[in-house]
Amino acid sequence: MLITLYSTEGCHLCEQAMSLLVEVGVEQKVQVVDIAFDDDLFARYGVTIPVLSISHSDHSVSELGWPFDAAQLTSWLTRNGIN
Repeated sequence: MLITLYSTEGCHLCEQAMSLLVEVGVEQKVQVVDIAFDDDLFARYGVTIPVLSISHSDHSVSELGWPFDAAQLTSWLTRNGIN
């Protein structure tokens, strides 16, 4: 399962989110999507990034918005089947 990190260049909070993903050991499962190049994504996430998202096989989506810490991230990952 792939984790999407909605981000943009120069976002220090996004860098912190990525550091937490590295800390919990899932960085290899992360795809970073820069919202600056997509009007729909920018409209949706422009003031809320960083946002993590996981799409499930049943087409449901789980998102985790900032702020979050390592414990909250780990709990969210576990609830979404990523250990």
